[in-house]
Amino acid sequence: MTSSIDYSVWDHIYVSDDEDATSPFVDTPSLFRMRHRARLEKMAEFQQRGEDLGHNLAECQRQLQEAHRRLGYLKERMKEGEEEEEREDELKKVQAEVKKLEGDEKSFRRFLEEHRRDEKKLPWNVDTISREGFSKSILNIQPEDREENQQEKLKKHTTFVEKYAKEIKHFGMLRRWDDSQTYLSDNPHLVCEESANYLVVLCIDFEIDEKHALMEQIAHQAIVMQFILDLARTLKVDPRGCFRQFFSKIKTADKPYQDAFDRELDLLKQRVRRCAQARMESAMKELEEEERQKRLGPGGLDPMEVYNSLPKQFPSYSEYHVGLVSLGSQEGRYHLKRCIDSGLWVPDLQEGEDDED
Repeated sequence: MTSSIDYSVWDHIYVSDDEDATSPFVDTPSLFRMRHRARLEKMAEFQQRGEDLGHNLAECQRQLQEAHRRLGYLKERMKEGEEEEEREDELKKVQAEVKKLEGDEKSFRRFLEEHRRDEKKLPWNVDTISREGFSKSILNIQPEDREENQQEKLKKHTTFVEKYAKEIKHFGMLRRWDDSQTYLSDNPHLVCEESANYLVVLCIDFEIDEKHALMEQIAHQAIVMQFILDLARTLKVDPRGCFRQFFSKIKTADKPYQDAFDRELDLLKQRVRRCAQARMESAMKELEEEERQKRLGPGGLDPMEVYNSLPKQFPSYSEYHVGLVSLGSQEGRYHLKRCIDSGLWVPDLQEGEDDED
């Protein structure tokens, strides 16, 4: 038994509206063209409304992202102890802005969904029924890769930097927007997380070497790369396909967008300086520990620490042996043993025999 064909899918086909009515006072072909043109204008208006809604939603999401960025920045400054009244007022203002933008985003999403539902309900006509039903489109959408573990990320970063360190440094030295865009157009493989991380490493190295101007220059390019990556995550596309959008926007940026860029740049400089200071302090501690290990005596004690802990009533080093013994049996032997273990006192063979007696 064969199943019947479901003809209901063609219930909304509407193909004859241009020829439904004629008039003895108007030339029929002209009337057909007029009705056809009116329908095309109506379709274009409907399509334009959908595109406007999509554009408004994307712009709202961008503003919301910037507002969240400013909010995070203000909260971090508050945690660091900056609790001025002006800072608190600005925080409340940004929180209100975030709340409003979140509401706007929901509204735009609802309007866009309603528009898509209305689009599906539209009847077919001679212009839409003949559109191709099957097509192949290549979308610039980044596939969802499995999350890499820390070891894989480190290996990937090391391999990438070893291969492209020279090119990344060159990008870090560029100062003009057009030069940066042209260089990335010629080297799109540099638009990635590994480049951004290596630029930050370069910043810290230059700050440790006290090359502050170079640090600030590299930091600027690191934020450029980070903004491109953030834009790609927002649009859910490969960053190599959207860096031109960033440069087009930053070259004609409005004040809020430029302020957000400058804030992130200042914040990165502060973190680089703190990290460089911590690394220098850690290096000094390691150096001091190495020197201390070299000084250790045969018993594993540091002679400088032992020397500073000895009683101060003896005027010269040569009197320490006699003086320590004169302190009393228990206290004197304690300090004398510490001097021997640290190498401050090296008893000769005769002294060793006297101690045994």
